[in-house]
Amino acid sequence: MLSEEKIIIAFIFKRSGKNMLKESEIYLPLSIELGWFTTQQAQEFVKHALKQGILMKKDNIIIPAFDIEKIHIPIGFHPSKKDYTTALTEKKDKKEKEEEKMLLIDKIIDHIAEKTEKDREDISAEIKNIEDKKNILPEVAALLVGWNHNIDMEKFFDLVENRIFK
Repeated sequence: MLSEEKIIIAFIFKRSGKNMLKESEIYLPLSIELGWFTTQQAQEFVKHALKQGILMKKDNIIIPAFDIEKIHIPIGFHPSKKDYTTALTEKKDKKEKEEEKMLLIDKIIDHIAEKTEKDREDISAEIKNIEDKKNILPEVAALLVGWNHNIDMEKFFDLVENRIFK
């Protein structure tokens, strides 16, 4: 079965009338001219196609890794978006969760540092030590470090609980 990615790529190259394109000459038509993707999704599509070996890049020029003339493009073709938007959304969600996690642990470390006047690196080392010894999440270890220093950590309980059970 012919992959949707190959159809999209063949469409763009045939539409341009060229056999070599700059990256922007692929993602801009996909997003702005055709409206199939957002600009970011179109850029992710190009990266995906390069990783899959469907496109090849050399000296900032991109060429298809297959014969586009052998690809039949159905009349009225529109990509399903499911493969690309889902991957992009999952990547974005994962990135946001990582940032949220880092923000929470940073807030806890800042709180402990403020109350103890200890260096952030020392607090981070304490957290890592407890995290490794007890095999627990860093946020929980951070709460224990605060508790070990007799710091009221209650304001972080709900945030850590949400992080754990989200």
